[in-house]
Amino acid sequence: MSSAPHLPLVSIVALCYNHARFLEVALDSILAQTYPNLEVILVDDASTDDSAAILRRYAAAHPHWQLHLLPENVGNCRAFNHGFRQSAGEFIVDFATDDVLLPARLSQQVAQFALVGERCGMVYSDAELIDEAGRHVRYHFRRNARGQLQPYPASGLVFADVLARYFISTPTMLMRRATLEELGGYDETLAYEDFDFWVRASRNWEFHLLPDVTTQKRLHPQSMSRKGYRPHDPYLRSTIRVCQKALALCRTDAERAALAGRVRWELRQAVRYRNCPEARVLYELLSKLRAVRPLDWLLAKTC
Repeated sequence: MSSAPHLPLVSIVALCYNHARFLEVALDSILAQTYPNLEVILVDDASTDDSAAILRRYAAAHPHWQLHLLPENVGNCRAFNHGFRQSAGEFIVDFATDDVLLPARLSQQVAQFALVGERCGMVYSDAELIDEAGRHVRYHFRRNARGQLQPYPASGLVFADVLARYFISTPTMLMRRATLEELGGYDETLAYEDFDFWVRASRNWEFHLLPDVTTQKRLHPQSMSRKGYRPHDPYLRSTIRVCQKALALCRTDAERAALAGRVRWELRQAVRYRNCPEARVLYELLSKLRAVRPLDWLLAKTC
């Protein structure tokens, strides 16, 4: 741990599962951070490639880094919680080791937290999407000819926004420890974490945008973002569970309308990919929201 007591400690929980070909670049990006007060916790989720050997080498070279080699694969939510419980930072990064942190990222995001106040539970940023070879694909947010984000992403109290649409680049998040502790960490019954975190955290905490590009998100066939909305989608049931949680958290008609829009979109994807049991559950959720439209009924009936 670096000696910078006047700066808040940032804990990087670096999660690895079969990332050997990307791992050195990812870990070197931790070493390149300009922010000095870092705690690094390496968690390998029972990789079957050469990841463990690479992690051991880096841990030996940097003895202040923690290394946890899990004996069996437990999934992202449980693996993160394992690392989170070992951490001490005021701020937490959930860092997938197929991605890359740009050098100024944590310096910029900690400064953003200082600007926006103590009710901010998470700062997120723009990201550059790269391919397996590290080549530029596109940016997460669209920009106009003057380089301005279009449309400008939501900041502040964003509960209805996270229900209505996907706009946060998950790898860019810097989370406040107090927010994660209030939630009890990630929900380990789910197959993925970000939508659930956004819904539960944004109910009581603000989210704020740092418009800069701080992270490179890698696109490859094994990445989680490439597995959704296919037959037997492993994440759809988790999405439904989060929508059910969101229904219990909604307080206004506008929030329920935002959730209905999300559920309707998920219903159409479920029908498209013939995930029929899940489509029926989503239709029932629309019914509870009193938001069923004729096309929703027709879609559910075809499945």
